Amino acid sequence: MSENEVVRPGEQHGPVEPAQARRLWHLLEPLHAVLYFAPEVFEEAGALGYSAEDRWSSYFPFRAAPLGPVSAEAVTSAFYSFRPGTVARYIDDAWKVADPEAVLAARLRGVDRAYRKLFGDLMDGPGLAEAAALARRAAEAAVTAGRPLAAANVALEWPSEPHLQLWQAATVLREHRGDGHLAALLVAGLDPTEALVSFAAIGAASVQRFESRGWTREEWAAARERLAARGLIEPDGDAATERGRELRRRIEQDTDRLALGPWQAVGQESTERLAALLGDYWVAVIGSGLLPSESTLGIGKA
Repeated sequence: MSENEVVRPGEQHGPVEPAQARRLWHLLEPLHAVLYFAPEVFEEAGALGYSAEDRWSSYFPFRAAPLGPVSAEAVTSAFYSFRPGTVARYIDDAWKVADPEAVLAARLRGVDRAYRKLFGDLMDGPGLAEAAALARRAAEAAVTAGRPLAAANVALEWPSEPHLQLWQAATVLREHRGDGHLAALLVAGLDPTEALVSFAAIGAASVQRFESRGWTREEWAAARERLAARGLIEPDGDAATERGRELRRRIEQDTDRLALGPWQAVGQESTERLAALLGDYWVAVIGSGLLPSESTLGIGKA
């Protein structure tokens, strides 16, 4: 546990294993991802003036808004796996449509409406308030040095309602993990395109699913050739070699390890309690059919 992480009297700080960090990510990620798929959020985005033609028109400003009115170059750096031109297409005029403060308010309104619809009677149970409190403790304990998206989200004012606190905590924790994942990719020597090609090569998601990142066929093929030259992809196909699979395993292990800080800070007992409390909310989101069955994150496969 880092010296900068918060320790409260009476808390249990037994060892938390990397597998537990991964389990909490699997439980919290769908709760965060409602932002990118719920009709209620799209309606709020449309009310601001963003196009409803595809989800990316709202995805980029809604995810980037905590950073402030930043440039496409800054968003490309923070998001990592998107082609710069794709980011510029959506971000160059995003802050002319609405300023970040308005976007932040709209995303909370959208999540509020979506959660109320998804959770129904679960909104009134004591488990929601307890889960929100535990998740917030973990989020506030996260060390955000070198993690720009986590830092920007944890600096936002916390909403008063428990369900929105849960969503904001889930957002901080997923961005904290994501920032750490980018560090692991950099250590592994994978540029943005190579990161996607190597992930597809282990079957984390189909190549078609990764097309949303905007890379051209030529750029994808060039990355594939670079990986093949390193012995990470079979020279006569798209499948990863054992060396390539081992590299991806190491990246996931490093990502889990780098995501441990918040959970070590709150301790094993609280971590396990939060996991138990999140089950019903996870089922509500997954069972709604709102999220796509295949994720570029490789949840359930990586």
